[in-house]
Amino acid sequence: MNSQRSGAAFDHPPTGGQALVRALKSNGVDTIFGLPGLQLDFVFDALYDERDAIRVIHTRHEQATAYMAFGYAQVSGKIGTSLVVPGPGVLNTTAALSTAYACNAPVLSLTGQIPSRSIEGGLGFLHEIPGQATAMASVTKWQGRIDRVEDTPAVVADAFRQLNSGRRRPVLVEMPIDVTSARASGAVADIVAGRDADPEPDSDALEAAARLLGTAKSPAIFVGSGVFGAEAELINLARMLQAPVIMSEHGMGAVDIRDPLAQTLQTGNDLWPQIDVALAVGTRFFHPIVEWGRDDGIKLIRVDIDPEQSIAQWPPDVHIVADARRALAELGDRVGRHNGTRADRGSELAALKQAKEAHLGNLLAPQRDYTAVIRRALPKDGIICFDVSQLHFYSWWGFPVYQPRTVIQPGYQGTLGYGYPTALGAKVAYPDRKVIYVGGDGGFMFNCQELSTAMHFGISVVAIVFNDNAFGNVRRGQTEMFGGRLISSDLTNPDFRQFVGSFGMRYYKVDCPQSLAIVLEEALAADEPALIEVEISGFPNPFPHMFFRRTRGGVK
Repeated sequence: MNSQRSGAAFDHPPTGGQALVRALKSNGVDTIFGLPGLQLDFVFDALYDERDAIRVIHTRHEQATAYMAFGYAQVSGKIGTSLVVPGPGVLNTTAALSTAYACNAPVLSLTGQIPSRSIEGGLGFLHEIPGQATAMASVTKWQGRIDRVEDTPAVVADAFRQLNSGRRRPVLVEMPIDVTSARASGAVADIVAGRDADPEPDSDALEAAARLLGTAKSPAIFVGSGVFGAEAELINLARMLQAPVIMSEHGMGAVDIRDPLAQTLQTGNDLWPQIDVALAVGTRFFHPIVEWGRDDGIKLIRVDIDPEQSIAQWPPDVHIVADARRALAELGDRVGRHNGTRADRGSELAALKQAKEAHLGNLLAPQRDYTAVIRRALPKDGIICFDVSQLHFYSWWGFPVYQPRTVIQPGYQGTLGYGYPTALGAKVAYPDRKVIYVGGDGGFMFNCQELSTAMHFGISVVAIVFNDNAFGNVRRGQTEMFGGRLISSDLTNPDFRQFVGSFGMRYYKVDCPQSLAIVLEEALAADEPALIEVEISGFPNPFPHMFFRRTRGGVK
């Protein structure tokens, strides 16, 4: 669908900065996470004029702008917007953009540029890097440059079309400094972005998939974050088939985990030998492909908006390129013609899940006990962001999720330190919902300067930092695998009481789950930024218990 021009226009020729801000406002941007600098002076001046319509939250590091935009996008499904200077500024956002790219998050990355006439000239202008858009191409799906003020609405509209069409991933828009300050030669009309039409699912493929599912003895549905927005269609189909819905760490909450059909990857691992037809929806299907072992006895159906997603690794028997909601609705309409009477599997699947959670919880009791405290304190619609840590790995099966988009994970990039600014962005998206950050001392210190941002803007995230004075996962590996040859894993931390207190933030220190339960309840009730330090000596290793390779003949 093409972009549409609105009737509104500027009353006088705008500067490039004004045109950019107006284009963002026209396309629904009401929050920008940014950090000002020379090439953005005219943009930030234009934002001053629109401060009643667009909230600007400035951070203490460029990396945090894109992480906050990522958190905002992940929990809301809306576009998160970051704004930074070119060169080192935009390069500082690449870790966050790589996380957003891995997690299919719609993040608009806005940046400046050196003067137009000197781009790629190598003269050494401030913040000049060769091939800036090319350098960003590995972490964005599309890159655009505004070369004239008059082009601003069209380029911005194209960026929004890319963000909202197909597989949602970050895009980049750059604007040279001379364009931000120049005035248009005449009036500049608004353009409200459209979106490309979703691919039409193939009718024959839908029918083939419905027949496979309906005649399957033991079908299962695997979902990732691409299924969000299709929750009703998903559970309807699952109940028709009495099929377990196995959610990846990114698909958690697509079905309330309290539903008997809702399963984690950990129970999916146990169910794998029984499955004869697997329906994978909006997921890379990583664990079955890589860890569980392919099997010619399993028929694979894939539903994905991205026509190339993972199909080379395991060519599906039926491939449906479509939006998840449309495809699942169509399958629900067609399966009944092939589906026989099915026994209710609720008791069986609930018992399997309960037994697995109890078994793993006993093996990893500290993670279980701390996670249970956090879950009890967090409301059903509360949001939690797990930094890369031992509780993060445990959460893939041990943290119950009741609603979609209420848990944020770092994705396959495993970007240590992403979590705190990401949680801040989530809280900005939903200021009336409780938001908790969970991380370790190693990861937290990557972005601890954003305590300043939390206090400056009153972003009431409760941070829980588990402190073992180490990169704990690294140290345990060096202890268990290399005979205690410790190198570069022990840390010297600040006195967190003094450090957090210097920002004027609430601080608590505990050393057991029972104490955490008391102070976490108090911190959430206060509705202020807070940090809880949890002293630990380490956690038991979760990895031997997480997943294991399996074929029809058993473990290998």
